[in-house]
Amino acid sequence: MNDLMAELERVRRRVDSAEVPAGPGHLVELSRVYDAPVEDVWDACTDPERVGRWFLPLTGDLRLGGRFQLEGNAGGQITECEPPNRLAVTWVFGDAVSLVRVDLTGLADGGTELRLRHAVSDDDHWAQFGPGATGVGWDLTLLGLDFFLSTGEPAPDAVRLGTDPVVPALMRRSAQEWGRAHEAAGAPATQAQDAAGRTSAAYAPDPQVAPD
Repeated sequence: MNDLMAELERVRRRVDSAEVPAGPGHLVELSRVYDAPVEDVWDACTDPERVGRWFLPLTGDLRLGGRFQLEGNAGGQITECEPPNRLAVTWVFGDAVSLVRVDLTGLADGGTELRLRHAVSDDDHWAQFGPGATGVGWDLTLLGLDFFLSTGEPAPDAVRLGTDPVVPALMRRSAQEWGRAHEAAGAPATQAQDAAGRTSAAYAPDPQVAPD
């Protein structure tokens, strides 16, 4: 529990404005350092067999201009591919089209800084949940990548599927952190905190809090 929380706290979070296919939107950004060389992190993020061990099964025409599909989740087109430093894709989930970009930077000590930017629409979903609806899922995903890179073993299914008892606590902490990032970006404190609370309740209802 403490180890996972410590890893969650290694992430730096930022919220900003952005452009998406539908027009003006919002940027949800996560960055953290992994104790692995940049080539290994790139391979873990782009090789279908490895991606399936810490995230979701990945299929498609995995080249610049090709299309990808994550099982039971998003698909889209690969719009930038610059090994081992940059990957950008359209992110199509249901009717929503957003943009995801991952930048990897090799560090002098042999580690890698990963920066993930997800640009989403300014819509009712954002108004209700703010950045947490996007950010919580990516927080858990980056935890899975850390486990895989540091152990060489698949991320535990109980964590990936949310059945481990520690996962709700991680989700609630993540939602709180995104509320702070939202406020730091200029959102009124009450708006940011209320959106974070709704995100937390949606992802991981607190058993100590009675429903309305």
